[in-house]
Amino acid sequence: MVRRRSARVDAPCTNIEVRSGQLAACRLQLGAKRMDRRELLTAAGLGLGAAALAGCKDDSAPAGSAPAAAEQRFRWKMVTSWPENFPGLGTTAQHFADTVERLSNGRLSIQVFAAGALVPALEVFDAVSGGTAELGHSAAYYWKGKSAAAPFFTAVPFGMNAQEMNAWLYEGGGLELWQKAYDPLGVVPLPCGNTGVQMAGWFNKEINSLDDLQGLKIRMPGFGGEVLSRAGATTVNLPGSEIFTSLQTGVIDATDWVSPYNDLAFGLHKAAQFYYYPGWQEPCAVLELTINKQKLAELPDDLRSIVINAARSTNQAMLDEYGRRNAEALHTLVDEHNVQLRRLPDAVLERLRDISADVLEETAAMDPLNREVWDSMQAFREKIQAWHAISEKAMYDLRS
Repeated sequence: MVRRRSARVDAPCTNIEVRSGQLAACRLQLGAKRMDRRELLTAAGLGLGAAALAGCKDDSAPAGSAPAAAEQRFRWKMVTSWPENFPGLGTTAQHFADTVERLSNGRLSIQVFAAGALVPALEVFDAVSGGTAELGHSAAYYWKGKSAAAPFFTAVPFGMNAQEMNAWLYEGGGLELWQKAYDPLGVVPLPCGNTGVQMAGWFNKEINSLDDLQGLKIRMPGFGGEVLSRAGATTVNLPGSEIFTSLQTGVIDATDWVSPYNDLAFGLHKAAQFYYYPGWQEPCAVLELTINKQKLAELPDDLRSIVINAARSTNQAMLDEYGRRNAEALHTLVDEHNVQLRRLPDAVLERLRDISADVLEETAAMDPLNREVWDSMQAFREKIQAWHAISEKAMYDLRS
């Protein structure tokens, strides 16, 4: 929690409250007078590089140099694509809001709206871009129509896992490219959650060969949906709130959602017979915090820093939660509900991998930014894959 400095100072000061607020802001942002690299890059992307450093001076600085609005309070709205208090997804959005309010001592409070409460689930981006809400919590692959590069920042079929994706975003230039993609739309994106590897989905028919994909009606967004369409399936994009009923009534034959934790919460085992893995379409799924660019720029430096750092801590917190919850939920689904856990056939996975390569390359060729993003991802994946082959994978093989 952010705490005020003691009102006692060595240098004369006629406005201790303002001055101590300034010093707290400086320490939050700079941490011994040094701004975190990611904060600086975010600020620079907003055209705020100089502003983010303004007012953060030595203890000997005159009191009059402190921002006059240091104690100004802000009330923001966050719209989401998730049902109210939905485990993992909806609770992650609330976790972020609670973290910001706690760290800011209530100076920035955020009211979270579930899907449909203020705007529909798939209109979150428009709400943030247009200023209806200051914040949104969703997934970038829903916004392909807004930015062709957006799906790259959620998941790439047969791509990087959560650990690798975070490394690319935070250390490999990925976040800068993401912000570049959204900048013309007046929106600043930040990673704010990750599910880890997902499941291939729930099916009401067995998948034994490529022929079984022909005409299959399946809910799957993003690149995965495009790949399955080319493989002969019929794909649709449904918000989470419509999945169970659509699967139960036969409107769709199959669906992806997330992984055991969320799938159990939705009761999808009551609507489908077969639970397939691996999650080729989403080796991870980055959840995004979208921020109205103008509103972020209007925040004092310390509150802007809190938003940025709260998103990063929430990103890791959600991944940690899913590691535990998925393990527990898988046990419940298989051992208590007798779910039929199946692995997709190798021939099906190989064909989907080939189609994925075509889809990703064609998407990259559509736009110079798409090409920049995909080339960056591939180069980073190649390097980190070589390392993980002798570290993470080697350890998994040895352990098993």
